[in-house]
Amino acid sequence: MAAVARPGPLSGFPELLPGQRMIEQQIIDGLRRTFELHGFAPIETRAVEPVERLTGGAEVDKEIYAVRRLAEVEASETEAGLGLHFDLTVPFARYVLENAGKLEFPFRRYQIQKCWRGERPQAGRYREFIQADIDVVAEDQLPFHHDIEVATVMARALVALPIPALRMQVNNRKLLQGFLIGIGAPDPPGAMRVIDKMDKMPADVVGQLLRTEAGLSEEQARACLELAGIRTPDTSFVDRVRALGVREPLLDEGLAELSAVIEGCAGIARDRITVEADLRIARGLDYYTGTVFETRMNGYDALGSICSGGRYDSLASDGRTTYPGVGISLGLSRLLVPLFADGSLGASRDVPSAVLVAMADEKSRGASGLVAQRLRVRGISTEVAASAAKYGKQIRYAQRRGIPYVWFPAIGPEAEHEVKDIRSGNQIAADPDTWLPPEVDLKPQLVSTPKTAE
Repeated sequence: MAAVARPGPLSGFPELLPGQRMIEQQIIDGLRRTFELHGFAPIETRAVEPVERLTGGAEVDKEIYAVRRLAEVEASETEAGLGLHFDLTVPFARYVLENAGKLEFPFRRYQIQKCWRGERPQAGRYREFIQADIDVVAEDQLPFHHDIEVATVMARALVALPIPALRMQVNNRKLLQGFLIGIGAPDPPGAMRVIDKMDKMPADVVGQLLRTEAGLSEEQARACLELAGIRTPDTSFVDRVRALGVREPLLDEGLAELSAVIEGCAGIARDRITVEADLRIARGLDYYTGTVFETRMNGYDALGSICSGGRYDSLASDGRTTYPGVGISLGLSRLLVPLFADGSLGASRDVPSAVLVAMADEKSRGASGLVAQRLRVRGISTEVAASAAKYGKQIRYAQRRGIPYVWFPAIGPEAEHEVKDIRSGNQIAADPDTWLPPEVDLKPQLVSTPKTAE
C-alpha cells in the first residue's frame, strides 16, 4: 500500500483546535446576546450570489470565488455565474429587496456568518472567515439617531469581549465632503480616497497624492492635511475645524452629526474602548454617505481595522423604493485568530466535560453510563472513562484532557458515590441527583493573557 503524505494546512483557511472553537462559540453567543438585547433580529443568507450582483455589474473582481459543480457539462441558467459572498452587505441588500413585503421597517438585523475572499493570505486576512454584522435599514428615509445606536450597540458588544482595549475611530463623510467643497476641491470623492490612506502612508506622501491624483493646489492639500490631523476623544474637534476658516452647509451638517455620535458613546466603558473623532477616516468605498467607523485593537496595529462600517443611503433600490441603512461589521476571525496564535486568548480546558465517570471494570460500564446520564440531565457535561484501567490511570486521563472532576460510582448496596476534584485532591461523598460543581467549572472558561510589550 502506497504511503500517503501527511496533509498540510491550506493557507488562508484557519481551522481551530477544540478549545479555540469553544471560545469562538462563547464569543458568538455573547455577541448574539448583546445584539438581541438591543432588538436586533437574526438572519442568515445563502452562501452564494450571482456574480453580477456581487460585482455590481462591473468587471469580475479577482477576490470572488466562483462556484460550479464538478460534474456539470453545461451550466444551467440558474447555476451559471455563481460566487461565494465576500461580505454580508451585498447578500443583505438582496435579502431586503426580496423580503421587503414581509419585513417591518426600520428593520434591525444581525448576521454572524462565514464569508470567502480569494485574496493573498496575510496577518489578519483570510480566504475564509467569520463576520458579525449589525444594520438598521428603513424605507426611503433613515433617521440619524440610528447612526448613534449602531455605534453604541457594537461598542457595548466589543467591551464585553475578553480582548485587548479598542479604539473606535469615527468620522463623517459629509464633514469631509463639505470641507473639500468649501476649499474648492475639483474632485471631492477622489480627494477622500486619498485622505483615507493617511493611516498607511506618511503625510508628505498623502499631500503629494492630493496634488497629483486629486488635483488640489499646494494650499488646498495643506488644508486637507491639517483637517486629517485632527483627532479628539470629545467634541473639541468642532472648534479646531472651525479654526481652519472653511464655511459650507454640508460641513456644518457633518460636524453636528459627528458630535452627536461622539456624545452618544461617551458613557461606554472608557477603560475598554476609546471612541474618538478621527478626521482622517474616510472609508474608501464611495457608497458611504455619512457616519463612518473603523476600530483598532491596542497592540495589534498591524491588523488594521477589525470592525468597520458606516451609513449608506442607497443600500438597495427596486426602482420605486430606496432602502437606506447604517451598519457596522466585526471581522471575528480577524480579531480572534491572532489572539489564539500568540497565546493571549485560550480556554481553561479543551473539552466541554466537567466530570469523568470512572469504571471499576468493564462490567460496570452500564452503571457508570447511568450515573453520567443523571449528571447530564442536570446540565453537567459528563463523559465515561474510555477503559477500565486502574483508577490512577483514569485520573491521569482526566488530567490530560483538563477535566476537573472524576466520579467514582458506588459499588455495592451500602457504598456511596464519591467525586474527586483532581486539582486539589479533595474527595467527598456525593449524590448524582443533587451534586453541582462550582459554576466556574461547569463549562470551559476564557483565559485572557495580555501580550507583553516587546
